[in-house]
Amino acid sequence: MAKQKIQAPKGVSEYVPPRSSAFEFVRECLINPARKAGYLPIELPVFEDTELFTRGVGESTDVVSKEMYTFEDRGGRSITLRPEGTAGVMRAVIEHGLDRGQLPSKLWYAGAFFRAERPQAGRYRQFYQVGIEAIGLDDPAIDAEVIAIADAGFKAIGLNKYRLDLTSLGDAHSRAAHRIDLVAFIAQLDLDEATRARAAINPLRLFDDKRPEIRDAMNNAPLLMDYLSDSSKQHFAKVKSYLDALGIAYTLNPKMVRGLDYYTGTTFEFVHELLGAQSGIGGGGRYDGLMSELGGQELSGIGFGLGIDRALLAAEAEGVITSDSFASDLFIIPLGDLAKEKALLIASELRAAGKTIEIAFGDRALKGAMKGADKSGARFVIVLGDTEITTQSVELKEMKTGSTSSVKIDSLLGAL
Repeated sequence: MAKQKIQAPKGVSEYVPPRSSAFEFVRECLINPARKAGYLPIELPVFEDTELFTRGVGESTDVVSKEMYTFEDRGGRSITLRPEGTAGVMRAVIEHGLDRGQLPSKLWYAGAFFRAERPQAGRYRQFYQVGIEAIGLDDPAIDAEVIAIADAGFKAIGLNKYRLDLTSLGDAHSRAAHRIDLVAFIAQLDLDEATRARAAINPLRLFDDKRPEIRDAMNNAPLLMDYLSDSSKQHFAKVKSYLDALGIAYTLNPKMVRGLDYYTGTTFEFVHELLGAQSGIGGGGRYDGLMSELGGQELSGIGFGLGIDRALLAAEAEGVITSDSFASDLFIIPLGDLAKEKALLIASELRAAGKTIEIAFGDRALKGAMKGADKSGARFVIVLGDTEITTQSVELKEMKTGSTSSVKIDSLLGAL
């Protein structure tokens, strides 16, 4: 009796060829602008002490209350698979003293994150993000740079059909003044016990509630943007002026609430118009109290998390990534042992020059090898036999058009 096949867990986003090449391309496009801006890589544990997220992310959030993968390890410690990146970065910055060196400490990271959500298109239990954090200075110019880095990443992919939503969640004084009026407003609403309990911990959460009846009830709720202190207004005005100078368009969204409790001040989200319900492709903001909450100094920070999965879906929806975008430059078909040795030498030289080269292995007949070249999607193909080695010349065939041209072997790089 045949054994049953083992499948990946439900809700996992995994990538196999050829789509994995598109995934890699999107990830690199999102990372490169951070590298160019002087951000340095940081590699973090996939799991952390659960307390890091309950304190750092906030117990009122759906992430902590409903979505974390939490388990007890062999030593009886409560461990959680990371649901987001900022808290882990901040823990590492404090633990390794990066906050006591040159500031701001500018870091980027990429990897898998985990949330026990109901799987659907664009929403996975294992998903991938690129993130950056700039820690140590409360400068509106850094806010603008962080947003510009994200925007540059999406543009590098080729995305066009997205918008930047922008708001300010103010400072502690702003939020305290707003909270008084917001709590009084919510007290008059007819809410179920669970919703009222969530609102008691963080009343801003009701702005993020997706239920139509709650959205309607919150239509006339007081908005935090109307309660900003003078310093918060000035900070936000400078952020907007920098974005204007950079030519980065944005839409003010005073009802925007990010899904994590640590955000303060400048807060933003990138939304793609072709992705339906899961339209957010990335976002972030400033988190002025997070470091001290986790036992560190009173230092400000700002960062983002960009969804690689969602950005890839957006690129596919816009048609900016096609199946042949990552095909090889050349497919070499060697006929015989001497030709195989020559093929390896040619491939090695062209690969060193930056080209992607494949070789037909396995001593297949010419017809079968040509089928392999066609399936590979390679732009060009050459057949290498005794005659070609003797004349040092090959017929370079363009697979898409079928046109051929005679090319000297030592001129292949230029021909490609």
